[in-house]
Amino acid sequence: MSNTQHAYLAFDMGAESGRAVLGRLQAGNLTTEELHRFANEPVQYNGELHWDVPRLWLEIQKGLALAASTAGMRLSGIGLDAWGVDYALLGENGALLGDPFHYRDSRTSGVIERVCAVVSRE
Repeated sequence: MSNTQHAYLAFDMGAESGRAVLGRLQAGNLTTEELHRFANEPVQYNGELHWDVPRLWLEIQKGLALAASTAGMRLSGIGLDAWGVDYALLGENGALLGDPFHYRDSRTSGVIERVCAVVSRE
């Protein structure tokens, strides 16, 4: 087995908090170290609940900087696990068109009931 060490950075964006975890793989052994933990709280404006994308991007940058100073080596990969029910719309040039709605926003209240009035749950 190779004695080469690889470092990977994983971001876990949970519903209420996020974290950056550095993983090191050497000789088939994986070790992990939490480098950065931060709040992931929605913001409300215009009566709508949104993900705070600018702040999350700032926290990701902090995690990247910590990994650069901690890993002592070049990262072999970066991954990000995020919420699975929300989405962001991007323009032609890849720019974010607006902050994504948070899944707890009230705009979807009653949707299941309205759908089931047309299509049965079964």
